Amino acid sequence: MSSPNAQDLIGAVENPPEHSSAAQPDAAALLFDTQEPPPFPELNIFPLEWRVETPMLQQIYDQARAPGWSPHTLPWDTFKADDFSLDERYAMAYWFTLLSVFDGSGPAVFSRAFIHTWETHEEDPVRKCFFSIVRDEVNHEEVCQRAIQILTPNGPLGYEPETPLGRLARNNIKWYYHNGCRYWTGFKNGITKFQLPILFASFLMGEVAAATLFHSMYQRTTMPAFKEAFKMIGKDEARHMAICLAVLRNVLPRLTDEQRDVITRQIRAGFVFLSGILYVPPTDFWELGPTFRPAHRMLEETARAAGLGILTEDERAENWRAAVLRLKGILEPYGVEFPALPEVGVDGKTVAIDPQDIIPVF
Repeated sequence: MSSPNAQDLIGAVENPPEHSSAAQPDAAALLFDTQEPPPFPELNIFPLEWRVETPMLQQIYDQARAPGWSPHTLPWDTFKADDFSLDERYAMAYWFTLLSVFDGSGPAVFSRAFIHTWETHEEDPVRKCFFSIVRDEVNHEEVCQRAIQILTPNGPLGYEPETPLGRLARNNIKWYYHNGCRYWTGFKNGITKFQLPILFASFLMGEVAAATLFHSMYQRTTMPAFKEAFKMIGKDEARHMAICLAVLRNVLPRLTDEQRDVITRQIRAGFVFLSGILYVPPTDFWELGPTFRPAHRMLEETARAAGLGILTEDERAENWRAAVLRLKGILEPYGVEFPALPEVGVDGKTVAIDPQDIIPVF
């Protein structure tokens, strides 16, 4: 049999065969034979829908649509490793590695949360706002990556420190990663357990604290690349905080007693986990080696002296206190008991936390 030529194919497209109208079924008659499919399973992204219940969230997302800032355009040419001693390089790379345990995990954490908003069929602007958060977190991760690679090529662990302080930094980093693994396991187990109010109360805890951190470091650092980076990251975190507040304004008046109790415990869990960078790691979650805390203080002092803009422990404690009191003012009017945070002088309810139930807070 010969193959059809091009003209035959064109003719077939231009002159399709006629179909008899008698072959077409009647829609009304066919309707009698329809059957409903099985019920849609829970935590499935279908059926797709695009409802809008909170117009403010759509406005926040629209404001985030602009291309925004890009880490690769920061003035990295002003930041040269040769301008610092070995210990200063190790100390600053250590601090950015510490930050990356939180911000570097952000893309994975919020990507998983983004998918979960589809599974739970949240309103369309909530899903889109999470998409914007994932994009922001990728930028924040890149700042950590670039800083570490300039200071310690192949870092955080793929280089050999040449000083005792550098070796202490490496040991501390391994302990941070050990706890980061525990956090990720707890997060994966917890993300499907909690309803929207609990998730967003935890998110708000992280965003209030992060906005405070980066604003303070923006004011303190003497390094042009990081002054610009901290300013832009702080703006991102402020927008994330606005997203959380917009959602919580809708859900807080409808909380159950059980949800209020879980939020109380999650606020305490968030404080404990975030204190790893915002204050000092408490002992009720963090598993740390015997030299961790004194080494951590030496490394922070060295990075601070180099001009990175790290606050002292007393200053960080006051920042934490201001951030959590702001959060307390948001939650307590809705009957949510605030947990005691004696580390920063905040009174409240004494609660126990389960490390396996820690959910994303940064």
